[in-house]
Amino acid sequence: MSSVLYDAPGPKAKARHRMLAVLGILALAGALGYVGYKFYESGEFVPSKWEWLQYEQIQIDLAKAVLATLQAFASGAVLALVFGAIFAIARLSDHVWIRAFATVIVEFFRAIPLLVMIFLFYFGLPVAGVEMTPYLAVVLGLMLYNGSVLAEVFRAGVLALPKGQQEAAYALGMRKTQVMVTVLLPQAIRSMMPTIISQLVVLLKDTALGFLITYQELLYYARNLGSQGVFDRPIVPTTIVIAAIYIVLCLLLTWLANYLDKRQNRSKKHIDLDDDKKPDATLADAR
Repeated sequence: MSSVLYDAPGPKAKARHRMLAVLGILALAGALGYVGYKFYESGEFVPSKWEWLQYEQIQIDLAKAVLATLQAFASGAVLALVFGAIFAIARLSDHVWIRAFATVIVEFFRAIPLLVMIFLFYFGLPVAGVEMTPYLAVVLGLMLYNGSVLAEVFRAGVLALPKGQQEAAYALGMRKTQVMVTVLLPQAIRSMMPTIISQLVVLLKDTALGFLITYQELLYYARNLGSQGVFDRPIVPTTIVIAAIYIVLCLLLTWLANYLDKRQNRSKKHIDLDDDKKPDATLADAR
């Protein structure tokens, strides 16, 4: 099928795309192989630099670092979703002063780099007399920055919905807040789910910035472990292990989102089928 923006590729274009894909995969594999060879040549894969994985205490500390990362991610993700939903609704308000206030807040926190925000919370608030821990500084930064981005995602999703649904809800006597919370926002979240998950993956990786303010997450633990001379300073092996853990966490998050989306679609189809059967049953009873 042809799209509004471009024509569907023909046989020659498909063959060209497949060839470019194969060349890209080969180039990526070659680059990774070259980096791996250089690591091997420099002695990064010798057994002495990987012995730290065998120690039980290191495994326990690594699990604690993973738990700290997940704790900051979970808190930041929940708060960012709530923040984004509230300010998306505020930006769609009929009141000008609410829209203006929400726009200023969203644009302000979206424009500030996350690292600068974390530094301001951790080093600036104590000067003003507000006690601040590394965990709170990281969570607040994640909430405000990613919540501002999600607010724009939610707003775009609501504006992309057909106007007829909003008009039908108003015709049923629903108020503006009821229409937004019960009709528009849930559909916007479902339609924008890939973008939301992408932002949550970014949020998960941004927890690594906490090591700069001594929050003991994965990267902080990897830096300390990689500088240990007793293990021959395994900075590259620890970085590889930490990177693999981050990749697994991101893949699990994506899998969970896809699972919930498929389950929700199955439930919706089941409800639609039940609704389709009701008129037939009523007609049979009438006969």
